[in-house]
Amino acid sequence: MIFYDFRCLLSQQECYDRLRLSFHDEAPSRATVYNWFNEFKRGRTTLNDALREGRPSTATTEDNISVVRCMIETDPRVTYQQIRTSLGIGMTQVHKILHKHLAVRKLCARCIPHYLTEAQKLRRVDWCREMIQRFDGGDSKAVFDILTGDESWIYCYDPETKRQSAQWVFPSEELPTKLKRGRSVGKNMVASFFGRTGHYATIVLEDQKSVTAEWYTNKCLPLVLEKVREKGPRSRILLHHDNTSSHTAGRTIDYLASSDVELLGHPLFSPDFAPYNFYLFPKIEEKLRGKHFMDAKEAVAAFQRAIEETPKDEWAKCFSRWFYRMQRCIDVNGNYFEKI
Repeated sequence: MIFYDFRCLLSQQECYDRLRLSFHDEAPSRATVYNWFNEFKRGRTTLNDALREGRPSTATTEDNISVVRCMIETDPRVTYQQIRTSLGIGMTQVHKILHKHLAVRKLCARCIPHYLTEAQKLRRVDWCREMIQRFDGGDSKAVFDILTGDESWIYCYDPETKRQSAQWVFPSEELPTKLKRGRSVGKNMVASFFGRTGHYATIVLEDQKSVTAEWYTNKCLPLVLEKVREKGPRSRILLHHDNTSSHTAGRTIDYLASSDVELLGHPLFSPDFAPYNFYLFPKIEEKLRGKHFMDAKEAVAAFQRAIEETPKDEWAKCFSRWFYRMQRCIDVNGNYFEKI
C-alpha cells in the first residue's frame, strides 16, 4: 500500500495519514512509511527482503565457546545478557554454549558455618554412626524419648531472599561458599523444643538479650521438661542440643543430671545435624519472611501460631530426615553435605 501511494505521487505524510485512517494503531509507524518512500526514491521496486550475508547459521563455534569459558573464569557472575552483548549472538546460542558445551550451572554461594579440620570431620562421622546404631537408623522406639531444641532470633521483618550471589560453576569445581552475615533489626529471642510427636514448648526471653546458663536452668528447661512430662509418663528423656556455652556449662550439666535427663551430645560445628536448624526454624521463619510486624511481641506470637498449625506428621518426617542426614554425612566423610 505504501508503494501504491508512492506511485500515485502522494507525499509521505499523506500516505501515513491514509494508513492511520484505515488501520488506526495497527498502521505502520511514521518512520516506517518515510523509510520505504526513501527506498522507492532510490529506485527500489521489489518488496522482498534484500539478500545479506548475516552471521553464520550457528553461533556455536569453538571460538565463541572459548570466549565464554574465559568470561566465566574471569567473572563467575557474568550474566546471559553480558555474554550475548559481548559476542553478538542469540540467547538460544548462549544457553546452548553454557549448558551443552561447557556444562556449567549457576548456583548461589553456599553458606558454611566453619572450615572443618580432619579431626572434626572424623568426630562428625563417629557421632553419626553412634546415633544410627543406637536408634536403629531412626526406627527404634527410643527415638520417641528424644527432646531437641535451641534458641533463635525472631525478627519484626525478615526480608525475602534474593539470588544475588549466583555464579557459574563448572562440573569439576567445588560449590561456592560464603560466610553468614548477621542481621540488625527489631527482634526477640525464643527457645523452642520439640520431639518426634510434635512441639512441646516455646520460651521467650523477656528481659534479656542472650541466653545464660542461669536462665537456661532456672526458667527454660524446667518449663520444657514439665511440658514434656505432662504429655505422658516417661522412663527417660534424651536431650539433644548444641554446644553453646549455656548448654555445656557445669550448671546445666548438673541440672540435667539431677532431673534424670540424658544428653545425646553434639559434634562441634555441626548445625546441619540439628533438627531445629534444618527444619524447625527455617520452616517457620519461611512462613514469616517478607511480613512486617509492629513489634517483636507480635512477631513471636506469629511464630508460635505457625508452630501450632504444623501438622503432626511433619515432626515425624523431620526425625526421618535427621537420620538420613547422619548417613549422608558418613557417605561424604564428615564434610558438610547440604546440596552436595
